[in-house]
Amino acid sequence: MTTRYIAAIDQGTTSSRCMIFDAAGAVAASAQVEHRQIYPRPGWVEHDAMEIWANVSGVVSAAMAKLGIAPRDLAAVGITNQRETTLLWDRATGVPIANAIVWQDTRTDTLCQELGARDGQDRFRTRTGLPLATYFSGPKIRWLLDNTPGAREAAERGDVLFGTMDSWLIWKLTGRHVTDVTNASCTMLMSLATLDWDDELLEAIGVPRAVLPQIRSSAEIYGIATGVLEGVPVASALGDQQAALFGQTCFSPGEGKCTYGTGAFLLVNTGASAVQSTHGLLTTVGYRIGDAPPAYALEGSIAVAGSVVQWLRDNLGLISSASEIEALARSVEDNGGCYFVPAFSGLFAPHWRSEARGVIAGLTAYVGKGHIARAALEAVAWQVREVVDAMAADSGQPLTLLKADGGMTANNLLMQFQADVLDVPVARPAIAETTCLGAAYAAGLAVGFWPDLETLRGQWRQDASWRPAMAAENRGRAYANWNKAVQRTLGWIS
Repeated sequence: MTTRYIAAIDQGTTSSRCMIFDAAGAVAASAQVEHRQIYPRPGWVEHDAMEIWANVSGVVSAAMAKLGIAPRDLAAVGITNQRETTLLWDRATGVPIANAIVWQDTRTDTLCQELGARDGQDRFRTRTGLPLATYFSGPKIRWLLDNTPGAREAAERGDVLFGTMDSWLIWKLTGRHVTDVTNASCTMLMSLATLDWDDELLEAIGVPRAVLPQIRSSAEIYGIATGVLEGVPVASALGDQQAALFGQTCFSPGEGKCTYGTGAFLLVNTGASAVQSTHGLLTTVGYRIGDAPPAYALEGSIAVAGSVVQWLRDNLGLISSASEIEALARSVEDNGGCYFVPAFSGLFAPHWRSEARGVIAGLTAYVGKGHIARAALEAVAWQVREVVDAMAADSGQPLTLLKADGGMTANNLLMQFQADVLDVPVARPAIAETTCLGAAYAAGLAVGFWPDLETLRGQWRQDASWRPAMAAENRGRAYANWNKAVQRTLGWIS
């Protein structure tokens, strides 16, 4: 009998990846390729969706070729994706009407201010769990419809379709126009209570219902793939951070994780309760398996984490590859008094200040490139510290262990500094790329490849851990300096 596998497609902000897993949840094969970041103007970030589709097709073929298997050897494929990135395409031709607007893009700032002019940033928070911010998809759809000739008229006729990248890939694979509850919950158009598009929100933001996909659960068969995955059930979709929560097997209330990717994202499972944050966090859907009730989550979203390393590489030329950052940072004993707040797209949680811009503070003639590299890594840990503090304030429960995943967890200096500034242990799982694993787990549940959540929980394994080793006095002094640097970023854009 042929051994069968589960495939997962991770369509991320900077790359697309396919990973193939065996029944034990171990990685059998993987392939990955980067795509272009398009910057038409300051603050604007776009992707070419056709390039992404070509890359996805390529990595799927490459991963299967490495393992020597065909689509018939796959029980299902799951999808995880950069969430709020917004695409519109022609229903008849399947061709995008414009580049996708990436979640980091800030062009909708004026629109968000207009929408909140009377009731403030929290105008839609009770219904959606989200503040008014450039991060989310709803205002991006409105911008595309208002600024692409003929788009609004075509959208109202139903000739133009909206999707986040999960919807785009499901459409390309199966011809079905669907999304899941986790991605829908990041649009600012879905009610957390009904798990459906909300007509009052649609009217207020200016989005016709005809463009929107059907909202489905995170784990069910949406359709059967054609093309490179001919005959394979497409059986899950989860936004990347919810997929990581699922891959880290955080199935019980109070369990959480932080993913260190392009951004950094801390999610904690709150169970059947959609807990409203009063400290700058998001309320979202963690996952929904088939017809089961949804599990909700609190989320702290940080816009810039791994992308600060990419910026040092591509824009400043301090390093030639991302892997060099740790050695450069270790070439100095500390940050030399330098603090780097990479507010390239404003500040996300817990501040939600879209007018903020990046700052490197505390510069003296002593500071060199090693200090800047170290300050960049430390910035990631300090931003997570801010979110952890907000999470504890909302939940009333202090963090006792941070489950960390994502590409940056390979940086041991960062992970040790994270444990130091949180004053709690940090644990990395054996499979650090848990976004793919979560999508695979959900797809496997949908087709019976794995029987239940407890089976998945039993497969979690720790790879490494770090314990705090910083004196409390030093931690407090450094955090105070970080907060001074954050204040310098505010109010930059009038």
